[in-house]
Amino acid sequence: MQPQLFFMTSFITLRPAIPGDLPCVVALDEANTGLAKPDYWQDAFIRYSESPAAHFLIAEIEGRFAGFLIGEVRAWEFGSPPCGWVFALGVQPEFRTQGIGTALFEAACNAFRKSGVAQVRTMLSRDDHLNMAFFRSQGMMAGPFLQLELDLESA
Repeated sequence: MQPQLFFMTSFITLRPAIPGDLPCVVALDEANTGLAKPDYWQDAFIRYSESPAAHFLIAEIEGRFAGFLIGEVRAWEFGSPPCGWVFALGVQPEFRTQGIGTALFEAACNAFRKSGVAQVRTMLSRDDHLNMAFFRSQGMMAGPFLQLELDLESA
């Protein structure tokens, strides 16, 4: 079955992910993080491609894989009212600065709006300067929640 087209310009096509996209997602994530996590991405595909509140989007340029985004509407974790969450975003290095990330982010935000939510959130490492710069360029800023953690090895 052919996936339904989500968004298209003369330059960028956005569509829902299909199983055949996973090798490209895994390779891009490994290039960005230095870690191969094919089992994680297989689980993510199953979880986020089957939920009506979730979006696993693929960006293509002239039929070539250019990037991906995973987002979902979630509610009441940590007392948060329903909002959109962006869990993962990746753009092939050769396509960065060409609007791929922005197109993916805007498509997710539009889907979140249609679901009735008014905020979108994400979480990233303090030293992830690339994604920090991208999300700030989209108008995102620090939100009302603070992440806390405990190192179990030293506790």
